Amino acid sequence: MDTADLSIAAMGRALRDGTVTSIQLTNNALDRIAAHDPALNAFVLLTPERARGDARRADAERKAGMDMGPFHGIPYALKDIYDTGGIRSTCHSKLRLDNIPAADSVVAAKFTGAGGVLLGKLATHEFALGGPSFDLPFPPSRNPWNPAHVTGGSSSGSATAIASRMVRMAMGSDTGGSIRGPAAWCGLSGIKPTYGRVSRRGVFPLSWTLDHCGPLSRSVEDSAIVMGILAGHDPADAASANVPVGDYLADLNKGVAGLRIGIPRAFFQTAEAVTHDVLAGIERTADQLRAAGATVEDIALPDYALFAAAGRVIMMAEAYAIHASDMRKRLLDYGEITANRFVLGAAVTAGDYINALRARRELTGAVNAALSRYDVLLTASALNTAPRFDATVDALSSAGPMQTIPFNVTGHPAMSVPVGLASDGLPIGVQVVGRPFDEAAVFRVSRAIEVLSGWENVALPV
Repeated sequence: MDTADLSIAAMGRALRDGTVTSIQLTNNALDRIAAHDPALNAFVLLTPERARGDARRADAERKAGMDMGPFHGIPYALKDIYDTGGIRSTCHSKLRLDNIPAADSVVAAKFTGAGGVLLGKLATHEFALGGPSFDLPFPPSRNPWNPAHVTGGSSSGSATAIASRMVRMAMGSDTGGSIRGPAAWCGLSGIKPTYGRVSRRGVFPLSWTLDHCGPLSRSVEDSAIVMGILAGHDPADAASANVPVGDYLADLNKGVAGLRIGIPRAFFQTAEAVTHDVLAGIERTADQLRAAGATVEDIALPDYALFAAAGRVIMMAEAYAIHASDMRKRLLDYGEITANRFVLGAAVTAGDYINALRARRELTGAVNAALSRYDVLLTASALNTAPRFDATVDALSSAGPMQTIPFNVTGHPAMSVPVGLASDGLPIGVQVVGRPFDEAAVFRVSRAIEVLSGWENVALPV
């Protein structure tokens, strides 16, 4: 039985009716990794013994009448900034090649508690910022739609593994777009939850006040299932929010009739990097949502450049604070791109940082005001398709190709969902943004887009 295209829900049904076993799912995944990863570089560490042990345990538990929920016996993988007890966790950096954590991150522990099967650790950009780069201990991941092109970062290996059908879901992190960017460029669903919705304890930080943890997956439903496992308060994470978690699947297929959707058109309409294909994809999506019964209107938000500037100042200042000691002692052990980016934080003054935080408050208020009138916002994820490795640009700049950092600055939940292929054969996506802690509405609208666009019927490239 070919299980590579089964959704998480379909895998769960097959496991429960005995059509397939977890060890079969796991061996099939490991076989696909062996066949395709040498050319795509998704994994920095494969854990086949751990995976088969997890799978056999899940099968034994199910045989004994235990059911640990929708993820019981399902294979997954983790971006290599997530601590895994007894398993190397490197941040894709020479500085942490010998790092073996004593305990799991909260996310890894939740997957274990849900009966998940850990396949291994996935490539990232160094410390979730520096890349794609060829001067690191592991090669950069490649885009399965065209291996001459990048995946986007920094959750690069996660996107590669899913788009090549090695695994159905993998964890990423998102500080300026590191879930949504790779999702857009690799034809995947990727959600950055509300700030504080998922514990970050045991995940190596890039920027304390911008970091978010979330899944990339093949479908919106996959992501909704995973968020049901991960969401919740962690009193040991100072940023974790003690807010009730709803049922993300209850309204998933309810459609968009009666919903109000706002488009901040000035964000992307005349942006330097935007392509005709992306603009057409957004317009097509808006028309489909209107035809499905939603009210879709243009709205005004503060200039995109203000969001990008505030986010960049905050990120660089906080990243430098995290890495200052290592940069003084081991500068040459960083990759060139990483070092060049982190050193920018040394030039950020206290005044710069405080003013960025003040701007953040005003910008967050503006987005909240828009969301008081609209159920969700619809905008671009990326302004173009994935560039070639020899033509990469700075995704963090206000003129860069990603349009994701505003919602790291404000903390709102935001999801990239694919809507089609561009004229170059590479995926394009749109971004759905919701009210704080209303991931359910983001999933509902994203699922409608997934259906209306026909993307769920598009075959992945590998």
